[in-house]
Amino acid sequence: MKLIANLFKVALFSLVFMSFSLNSVAQKINWLSFEDAIAKSEKNPKKIIIDIYTDWCKWCKVMDNNTFSNPIIAKYINDNYYAVKFNAEGTAPVNFKGHEFTNQNRGNRSPHDLAIALLNGKMGYPSYVFMNEKHEIITVVQSYLPPEKFEPMISFIEKELYLDGPSYEDYVKNFESKLD
Repeated sequence: MKLIANLFKVALFSLVFMSFSLNSVAQKINWLSFEDAIAKSEKNPKKIIIDIYTDWCKWCKVMDNNTFSNPIIAKYINDNYYAVKFNAEGTAPVNFKGHEFTNQNRGNRSPHDLAIALLNGKMGYPSYVFMNEKHEIITVVQSYLPPEKFEPMISFIEKELYLDGPSYEDYVKNFESKLD
């Protein structure tokens, strides 16, 4: 009887442990269209993070697989930002601040006008555009960033420490990561 009770306890513990593990793995970023993120931000203000990518960009895929798929990163972004995934070579028109942005199809790998505007013409992928609650650009970061580099950056920006806090370098030195 003790053996059955112990086996039951082990099975129950394993089941509970597995469900917690599956929940953390299942956390994904709630990606929105640019226009949906703007609309949500107008009703419930939050900062916006825009991942500007292309289909052919190897490092964009690495960012998706390594950083954006990390459950800690995904949860932090979902809790504190509206997240947009924007194809820099997409063709759908986008309305923003009374202007319609389109892809003019200027040739091979033609960039969308919104991507050009957000990146100030410096087309590099992947790029991350951070906007405040008034839809003004805070900063643009270009390059693949592993989770351990991306986590302090999204925290620093979300907490608005760039306004009057410590320097980013000092913040990173003292940052306490929640990554496993």
